[in-house]
Amino acid sequence: MNKVILMGRLTRDPEMRYAQNENGTAVARYTLAVDRRSKKDGNQDADFIGCVVFGKGAEFAEKYLAKGTKIVITGRIQTGSYTDRETGKKVYTTDVIVEEQEFAESKAASQSNGGGYQNAGSNNSTSGDGFMNIPDGIDEELPFN
Repeated sequence: MNKVILMGRLTRDPEMRYAQNENGTAVARYTLAVDRRSKKDGNQDADFIGCVVFGKGAEFAEKYLAKGTKIVITGRIQTGSYTDRETGKKVYTTDVIVEEQEFAESKAASQSNGGGYQNAGSNNSTSGDGFMNIPDGIDEELPFN
């Protein structure tokens, strides 16, 4: 079984390309900085993992993901190799082929951590923890008590 689950932050905005096939499939590449469990000399270490996503997932990444956004992905590891044209040496690659991707924090938390969300003129007031403030006296109108 080849299954990977990662949580981390994008190190840069996703890089978009379109495959040279009849469908012109969207392909997005990004790198996730994933914190390691242990700290080295009191500093947090991270691994930088290359990720590739295709089709609608790539279009989602282009539209909603940006440098600093914290996400969770599931996918599979894929290895490959090619010969470098300049040096003639064989280069080995390892990427995560993303099958699912989702946000790992709220927009407010992402913005306070330097995340990539842009607040699109939302006028919902939040209490700093990412939850919307509910005005007093609205209890009767809520569908639950």
